[in-house]
Amino acid sequence: MHTELFKEFMFEAAHRLPHVPEGHKCGRLHGHSFLVRIYVAGEVDPHTGWVIDFSEIKSAFKPIYDRLDHYYLNDIDGLENPTSEVLAKWIWEQLKPELPILSKVMIKETCTAGCIYTGE
Repeated sequence: MHTELFKEFMFEAAHRLPHVPEGHKCGRLHGHSFLVRIYVAGEVDPHTGWVIDFSEIKSAFKPIYDRLDHYYLNDIDGLENPTSEVLAKWIWEQLKPELPILSKVMIKETCTAGCIYTGE
């Protein structure tokens, strides 16, 4: 039985988008309460009844979370232009080696806007 599950994390961070047109509001320093949803996919173990323990997802994501929460994203290597799209891919690249069954990274930067990255 192939199953996909997810775990959500929230973090606060500031950023600005350096490549938007002159006068665009996102070119100014501002912050978001980001929601990150980490998806994994795999077979359900017949003994445990799960694909993976949610605590393993949390442990794998923690070092990434610690680099993002309450930081200025533009100062992080690889996030000099920290759009949701760039952030989702950056998280994927950091997390995939630690969590090989990673299947998607979803970012929400507002209640109504976000993106989903599913790898190359």
